[in-house]
Amino acid sequence: MRRLSGDVSHIMKKMTLLDGICDEAAELLEDREFSAESSRVIRKMKATRQVECVELIVSANTITVSYAQALLVVTSTEMLVDGKKPPELSGLTQEQMAKMEREMSNLQGQYKLVEQTYGQDVLNLVLARGYLTKLLENKAVTRYLKQWQAEVLSEFDAIVRTVSVDQRDAWTTSDYIEAWVR
Repeated sequence: MRRLSGDVSHIMKKMTLLDGICDEAAELLEDREFSAESSRVIRKMKATRQVECVELIVSANTITVSYAQALLVVTSTEMLVDGKKPPELSGLTQEQMAKMEREMSNLQGQYKLVEQTYGQDVLNLVLARGYLTKLLENKAVTRYLKQWQAEVLSEFDAIVRTVSVDQRDAWTTSDYIEAWVR
């Protein structure tokens, strides 16, 4: 019976795991495993800060209590639910805390920038790959590049192969080059 009691409390904790966490942050955590202690820490932040922290946690693939606590400690007072700073992490000096706050702020800015340009960057990469694939299908161009610009040809080949999703089922550019040059 004692074992069953422990299982019930564990189930109850799982049921309330996302209570107090905004929908957008909960959605980001949807397919991730994390502890009840991590969600307790995230709950102390306001919704916008929860989303920022969960984005950082997920992008770093570090869903740990200590990482969540570090984010909580560097969160400004106005972004906390109760409006008061949590106790500082033990073993960290004030200078280290200030440095961590600056780095977290910088990392969040970089993350937002990447997030904003990601779609356009992927589209550009797909278009460039398509163009280079067509270009390298031209025997004359491939022969010229092989003879006079081998490094450029190698880089074009690397680009085409790097972004190729269906690489296992299709020839690589190197395969085409070898077949045409022969």
